[in-house]
Amino acid sequence: MVISPTKKDLSTILNLLGRLILGLSFFMLVPLFVAVAMAESSPFFDFVIGVSLSGAFGLILLIFFPIKNEISWIHTFFTVSLGWLFFSLLGAIPLFLSGHFGSFLDACFEAMSGFATTGLILIQDLDHLSFSHNTWRHLTMFIGGQGIILASLSILSQAKSVAVGFYLGEARQEKIFPNVMGTARFIWKVSFIFLITGVAAYSLILSKIGLPILKSVFQAFWLFFAAFDTGGFTPYKQSIAYYHSFQLEIATIVFMILGAFNFNLHFWLWHKEKKEIFKNFEIKTFLFTFFSLLLLIYLPFLGTNFTGLFRGGFYQLISAHTGCGFTNLEGGVLMGFPLLSILAVIFAMMIGGGVCSTTGGIKLMRIGIIFKTIFAEVKRWIMPPNAVFKEKYHHLNNLLLSNKRIKDAFVIFILFIITYVAGALIAIGLGYPGIAALFESVSATANVGLSSGITSPDMPNLLKVVYIVQMWVGRLEFIAVFVTLGVLLSFFKK
Repeated sequence: MVISPTKKDLSTILNLLGRLILGLSFFMLVPLFVAVAMAESSPFFDFVIGVSLSGAFGLILLIFFPIKNEISWIHTFFTVSLGWLFFSLLGAIPLFLSGHFGSFLDACFEAMSGFATTGLILIQDLDHLSFSHNTWRHLTMFIGGQGIILASLSILSQAKSVAVGFYLGEARQEKIFPNVMGTARFIWKVSFIFLITGVAAYSLILSKIGLPILKSVFQAFWLFFAAFDTGGFTPYKQSIAYYHSFQLEIATIVFMILGAFNFNLHFWLWHKEKKEIFKNFEIKTFLFTFFSLLLLIYLPFLGTNFTGLFRGGFYQLISAHTGCGFTNLEGGVLMGFPLLSILAVIFAMMIGGGVCSTTGGIKLMRIGIIFKTIFAEVKRWIMPPNAVFKEKYHHLNNLLLSNKRIKDAFVIFILFIITYVAGALIAIGLGYPGIAALFESVSATANVGLSSGITSPDMPNLLKVVYIVQMWVGRLEFIAVFVTLGVLLSFFKK
């Protein structure tokens, strides 16, 4: 079908966008209250300006652009992709006003990195950032990981047809309940239960290593947002290495893995069949890819004393595979790692976690389907010509390896590979080494946040824009972006 929107469609899209921006302004009240509680006067006004501008812009769109057409998938998909761009622009306002960014573009980069749960940073003097600004940075990951579009609509609208389009537009392929709003409520319920558990555990660990109680509680919230939503922000430039705590590393690993699990699997384990954890196709794929890549990391160190890198290598691989982006290595994410180990981390970032989770990348389901398709073809080659068999896999139920599932998996796989390579080639063209350029491109597109050292306030503005686009495209998994391009092209043709 040819996308051919009218002015009425544009009015409807802008109205929906206004609703989302109003939702964003409500979320921005949280760091505003933190600024009041912590007596942070300058940050208080930063967020007053942010809330006022976001709220006013949202109201203007809502008032002057009424819904004139029945809401369709074109409206929702287009609004999703536009929404993420506007969230980054408006969410960057209080960050830029903090004085910790060299330019507004840098603040937009940081905001997109947060909402897309990436974790790449351009902030300066991070260790001295205010409580309220740090709360906002980490809150963007929490609401972005859970689905800020759907969260905003759940506050401002009860339209089920609208919710379906936004849910799919945010690259969530599986509904837990027939009703999308029921699915959203379950996701938020699980998240808040884990939030209470995670904050309690982190607070205890942080207080044991010497942080004051108030600081421990705040940082426990921030670290939970970053771990469970596989975002990777921390309040310190050294990331998890700052704390020098093995207990904290274990705790973050637990919540990184939980965040990388399919929310449908969470529901199944909570309410249906706990043995699903041993049969699930995505879990089996994760175990296969993780331990295969772990072997590649450790292989170059066989016969040498690599005690320190053993802990670091395991942690980096978990962080990369879940798309979180935490690091426990001081002086650089991959300092001391040979090429084979670096490639293993890159492959882990490319793959990512489960579908319908907080992580990015190609996703375990698609990688598993691609492997299974290859093995199925090999079986066909060695079987008699007239033999007929149907390949199946178990994901909550026994599913047939259909041509549609195979095609969808390969298409998204190819699009991700093209984006990974394209970003790397641009960085190479700007003078960066090849392996570092590929590492950074994959990290941005797969929404991971581990860095080879390229991402910094001093990198060219062109590369900052490229990574912003990659984070945006990777988070939405292309479909909503392609719809947006189709709508824009149709407007220009008229």
